[in-house]
Amino acid sequence: MRLGVLDVGSNTVHLLVVDAHRGAHPTPMTSEKTVLRLAERIGDDGHLGPEDADELVRTVAAAQDAAVAAGCEELMAFATSAIREADNAAEVLALVREQTGIELEVLPGEDEARFTFLAARRWYGWSAGNLLLLDIGGGSLEMAMGIDEQPDLAVSLPLGAGRMARTMLHDPPGRDEVDELREWLDEQLAPTAKRFRKLGRPDRVVASSKTFRSLARLTGAAPASAGPRVPRTLTDTGLRQLLAFISRMSSADLAGLDGVSSARAHQLVGGALVAEATMRALSLRELDICPWALREGVILRRLDHTNGDGGTAVQARATIGLEQSGDARRGTGRTAEHGARWNR
Repeated sequence: MRLGVLDVGSNTVHLLVVDAHRGAHPTPMTSEKTVLRLAERIGDDGHLGPEDADELVRTVAAAQDAAVAAGCEELMAFATSAIREADNAAEVLALVREQTGIELEVLPGEDEARFTFLAARRWYGWSAGNLLLLDIGGGSLEMAMGIDEQPDLAVSLPLGAGRMARTMLHDPPGRDEVDELREWLDEQLAPTAKRFRKLGRPDRVVASSKTFRSLARLTGAAPASAGPRVPRTLTDTGLRQLLAFISRMSSADLAGLDGVSSARAHQLVGGALVAEATMRALSLRELDICPWALREGVILRRLDHTNGDGGTAVQARATIGLEQSGDARRGTGRTAEHGARWNR
């Protein structure tokens, strides 16, 4: 079964195509990214402008064409914090639907945390025990913890790397800015950290997202070319030493570092400070870097809703929404019998 997942995030619109069936390891086939930086396009009035909406439509349409060309039987499309926070999100989503036939589902932040936790749980298995997950996106920080596939606690906080860069730091940041942001992050994280500490010590702590992968690479972890199964870690000591170095650099200089993309270099320091503050708030010394994250979680949940031969199970809705979240949402699954809706 060939599936496509379209992730409209704060920084990029990312299409991931995989071959997978229930009980099998999803095999990536193609991956395409377009940098839109939607979060940075939201104006002072809280709106995405007409030109921005039109560009999103064109990008979604191009991803749809790529998914069809790749032979996808189904395309699951969702949007995260940037669309979630736009005051005219309903109008933008309606335009995308009218022009492309694709209905973007806006994921609540807690569902982002749940899906990403599911991906991490499947990657590390039951031997990971009480699992704590951290994920830093462009607009938000997701945290989840639990012993099962559904976390006991899932939280999303508006502490994304891009948001910190956009609202709290200059390029390059001043020393006083960095110190002030550290103090502010400690205050913001304290109530949530208290909730997580009540769940006991985790047996394993994992982190996903491009931000954590870049930070691990800059502190000595293996490059992406070594493959996803090579163990990678990020330590609190390594992160502190890295921050002392990168917090004095401009985004242009950061973009020249190995493992840092030019599209995300401007938010690396903000993301590093969020990572450092989160580890400090939870008294964490080391994180394992998980190669699976939100998109893989969406795929795995969809596969859980099949009858084992690629068809949708009679008793399960083919949606990317979690029943456990209690939210009534419309499904975004595109099965073969609904393929006509793909045509613009």
